[in-house]
Order: sequence, then C-alpha cells, then structure tokens
Amino acid sequence: MSLASLSFNQLRLERMSRAFGTFNALNEIDLTIRKGEFVALLGPSGCGKSTALNCIAGLLGTTGGGIYIDDKRIDQLKPEDRGFGMVFQNYALFPHMTVLQNVGFGLKMRGLARAEIDERSHAALALVRLQGQADKLPGQLSGGQQQRVAIARAIVIEPPLVLMDEPLSNLDAKLRLEMRAEIRRIHNQLGATTIYVTHDQDEALSLADRIVVLRDGSIRQVGTPRELYESPLYLDVAEFMGFRNKISGRVVQAANGEATIEVGGARLTGRALDALAVGDTAILAARGDDVIEGVSGTNAIEAAVETIEYRGREFVGTANTDSGMQLVFHGPRNAELGSRVRLEIDARRALVFAAQP
Repeated sequence: MSLASLSFNQLRLERMSRAFGTFNALNEIDLTIRKGEFVALLGPSGCGKSTALNCIAGLLGTTGGGIYIDDKRIDQLKPEDRGFGMVFQNYALFPHMTVLQNVGFGLKMRGLARAEIDERSHAALALVRLQGQADKLPGQLSGGQQQRVAIARAIVIEPPLVLMDEPLSNLDAKLRLEMRAEIRRIHNQLGATTIYVTHDQDEALSLADRIVVLRDGSIRQVGTPRELYESPLYLDVAEFMGFRNKISGRVVQAANGEATIEVGGARLTGRALDALAVGDTAILAARGDDVIEGVSGTNAIEAAVETIEYRGREFVGTANTDSGMQLVFHGPRNAELGSRVRLEIDARRALVFAAQP
C-alpha cells in the first residue's frame, strides 16, 4: 500500500488576504509551492503564519485573493473537500479512541471498508514507528508518541498536502530534536508536500527546503535555509535569523561589498547589504557566536561584562559598550562581571544595513 501524495504540480497563493474587521492579518500573500517541497512559514507571534496555514486548510476563509492547486481554485471549498492532512500543536486526538481508531478516523469518515481502514492505518503507524501501539489509548502514550499518532492520522488519507502548525512546541528539547528528524524522514519517504509553521529558526533551518519569513502579515523574504542564514535581506529578517547584536554607527568607508562604521572610537567592518555611502547612519548586525572575546584587537569594540554563563564548551555572556549598546558574545574563559573585554566581530559574517528613517 502506497502512502505517496496525490499528483499535483504546485500550490499557488495569489494575493491571499485575510482581514479581521479593520485588522489585516494577511496582506496579499503571493507564494508558489512545488510538489514535494518542504516549506516553513517562519516568524514571530502575530506575523500571520498560522492564519496563512488555516486559510490554506480552509479553517479560515480568505477576504481577498485566491488559492490554487494547479489550475483549480480551492479557496471556496470546504476543508473536508480539500483533502489536506493537518497536524496541530495540541495533537487533537480523541482520548476515548484507540491509537488505531484515531489514525483511521478520516478514512472511516470517507466510508472505506473496515479491512482497508485497518490495513492503511497499520501501514501509517509503521511509517511513524509505532508498531505495537495500535490498541493503546492516547493517554497511555508519551507526548512524542501522541504527535506521531497525529502525523499518522494526517498522512493515512494520502493527502496532496500536509499542513503542520507548530507541532513540536509542546515537547521537551530532546523530543523536539528527535521529532524533527522523524518529520523530515517521513516527508522524504512519502515524497509529500509539507507546509510547516514555526517560530523556531532552528526547526526551519533543519527541516525546510525553503523558508518563508513573515512579518505583520506580509512576506519579507523567501529563500533556502542557507540563503536566509547567511544573507538575510532586511534587518528584521536578520534579527529573526539570530543576528541579535545590533551596533549603530556612521559609515566611514564603503567599497567592494563591504562597509565600515565608526562607533565610540572603534571601527567595525561587515558585508554591506544595502547601498551605503560615507556619512550614512548604518547598523552592523552579528550573531553572538560571531562575536568573540579576543586579544588581537582586529574589528573589535570594548565593553563591560554584565552577565556570563557556562555552556559546556564555552562561556556566553552579555556586555555593555560605552555608548550603551548590549552585545552577546562567546569566549573560552569565565570573564569577571564588570571587567573590560575586547569583543572581536567576524567581518566575513557581520552584515551592515542602512538605518531605517
């Protein structure tokens, strides 16, 4: 029995919008998702990612634009007529039904024969590695096992599209890592198309073929994990991709794709993401692990240590510059609170953006 997804070439969102009264939760979203892709919708709370997923699923109606599977418009269809698989944050399992009954529920609603329901349900449980759990109730399973049941229930109907709404947020750190690997394995094995909502950049980076970053109901950037991680096009995207350190200064040099800013007597260089000229106000952004307590003094700024944490192989701290900016840094030693440190910034990885007016 094959659990491969039904044949289609692409899902298209064309100017898809959703308003709640005067509040626009989604603003004319345009996006094409190809068959077999794993696409993550990434952004902070309130950015519109779950609203977009619910509109695709049919749980929310759109107030503008259209949703298409190939040339067929589907946004007027009921959720059950779209035939998509859905995995929720809270599992949404029936507590009085066995695992096998939960997995087969969608097939039962479609009127399939009992023998076929059982066969396909057992195959789905085998795919999520839950053989031997069929007769248990959900309450007898761990959180990770319950989420596997929810995934099996979503894929057993052989959907053209699997929609996942922050499915790992209720699990502990160890289980999240395990389930991330399982979700990607199942996706690869099925050759399915998956849209996955998350606020966790690590989840998006590890799972997705492409990441869609949303902010205030609009798409800010779409790209591969590597593109988003290394070359975010906007400062707000960079912040969400882990560029926690932001240093504001005046541009003193800009050439060959690099820019140097001056702040408090220090000169710091990074890759220029915007067109910059000498005299412009700009912001240099860097990840914490690209800001290292060092001694060479190159591309460095002084700061006073405010906090320090032991992380096993290294120490991670925060330090305040003389101009009042707080920086996250990594280092090999336990720096004393209040001590002065020189923080070196990797110029190859730091990004320089034009300051917003």
